[in-house]
Amino acid sequence: MSTNQPPHVAAADGGAPDARQLRTILIAVSIALMAVIASVSGLNVAQTHMAIEFGASQNTILWIINIYTLALAALLLPLGAIGDRLGRKPMLIAGLGVFGVAGVAAGLAPTAEVMLAGRAASGVGAAMIMPITLAVITSTFPEEERGRAIGVWTGVAGGGGILGMFLSALLVDVADWRWLFVLPVVLIIVALAMTLKSVPNSRERSAHSFDTVGALVSTVAVVGLIFVLQEGPERGWTAPATLISFAGGLIAAIGFVAWELHRRDASMLDVRLFRERGLAGGSITLLVVFGVQAGIAVVLFPFFQAVLGWSGLLSTLALMPMAVMMMMASGLAPKLAVRIGSRSTMATGIALAAVGLALIALFVSADGGYLTILPGMLAMGIGMGLSMTPSTEAITGSLPREKQGVASALNDVTREFGTALGVALLGALLSAGYRSAIDDRLQGIPQGAADTAREGIANAVEVAGSTGSHAQDLVHAAKQSFADGWQQAMWVGVAVMGVLFVYIALRGPKHSAPVADDDAEATEAVTAR
Repeated sequence: MSTNQPPHVAAADGGAPDARQLRTILIAVSIALMAVIASVSGLNVAQTHMAIEFGASQNTILWIINIYTLALAALLLPLGAIGDRLGRKPMLIAGLGVFGVAGVAAGLAPTAEVMLAGRAASGVGAAMIMPITLAVITSTFPEEERGRAIGVWTGVAGGGGILGMFLSALLVDVADWRWLFVLPVVLIIVALAMTLKSVPNSRERSAHSFDTVGALVSTVAVVGLIFVLQEGPERGWTAPATLISFAGGLIAAIGFVAWELHRRDASMLDVRLFRERGLAGGSITLLVVFGVQAGIAVVLFPFFQAVLGWSGLLSTLALMPMAVMMMMASGLAPKLAVRIGSRSTMATGIALAAVGLALIALFVSADGGYLTILPGMLAMGIGMGLSMTPSTEAITGSLPREKQGVASALNDVTREFGTALGVALLGALLSAGYRSAIDDRLQGIPQGAADTAREGIANAVEVAGSTGSHAQDLVHAAKQSFADGWQQAMWVGVAVMGVLFVYIALRGPKHSAPVADDDAEATEAVTAR
């Protein structure tokens, strides 16, 4: 029977890490995580620049952006499990090296094909880094310090994307789009130097062989399902490629569950643990919270740019208050969980996020401006920060200590699925609501311009100049229709968060203590520098 203490790790002097080294470790893994997170959405602000320089189609540009996330999500579980076995420090160092070299190659890419390959390799490196950063925390920090460290990690994971997007937009505005790759590479170099010097190693020894079948099947499942969520809105949900990908991903997911149940003690991921409150509640919460966060970002950008007329840089700056609140609340969540419990902390965060969505739905309008949605954004940031940290602790605490790479990877896969799902669903809801609302406002608009306006608010603003005296009416109609569609999407988000609140209130984790190690003799945590 294992204890709640992490496996022994060696400090630079051979003893347990002291407070100073723990702080250095946390900074190192946070910097590495920031590089990975910032690269997820950074290229979104350079789509037009890449299309012009490479002479590439919009579909190619979208693949350059999406291939990174696809490779990252697909390889998280297998590489997290490999890191548990081979050693977390060597895996982190290797991942930082792959990510850095791939980032340089992408930044210097002469063609779209080279850029695509560089981004795919960056995704592989990111999949080696991301689960290990959290596994290092859970396997190194003592129990009394672990919650606070996880709070910092979740704050970076949640708010880092928005911060990275802002810095990316700033670089594009003041320099060149290729400078987008400088920031992640610099972060990687700093993280690599700190890792080599301060991060201890920990790994598992197991009497069982590596679950190769489970690793391959899980990769197919994630690729298939993420592909559907990324390509469905572009290709169409009933397109052959979408349906084939969905069928393949679903069959692989079912096959993965069946295989892991069959393999049992030698499995990569014991799926029976999803019956436990911690793993199920934490995973569902992260799935929904990150889905809502990603969907909100998709909605906010066209609102800032097309409705308010702001630049990309100003639009990303407008998201910063929500990111700051999220990161601050993530740091506060462990202290609150000690006082009122993990379940109550998660429920409070979910309720606040739902209130934030409701505030936006109630007050957003084409003429209201930024201040009408700011209170809702702040409430959402606080709510998401409070719910993310105990959810992450619940997931990592539900798997044995020698499986922390897998636990961390599961946490990350859940986030990636939630992000893709939120973008696809909230984006579809917004588009449907916009088209429904604008249909009643196009009387008198020339047919060609009206058809273009139905495609989206950016299209409506662009075509308005060709409608003569109708231009102002068309722009106003498009802006108001966007606000109406946004309201519908937000109310759906409120309903989803309401269901999640009830589930967590009834079935949420009571605490986040690690589960017992059922095979202590067969699997032993060992360390080496």
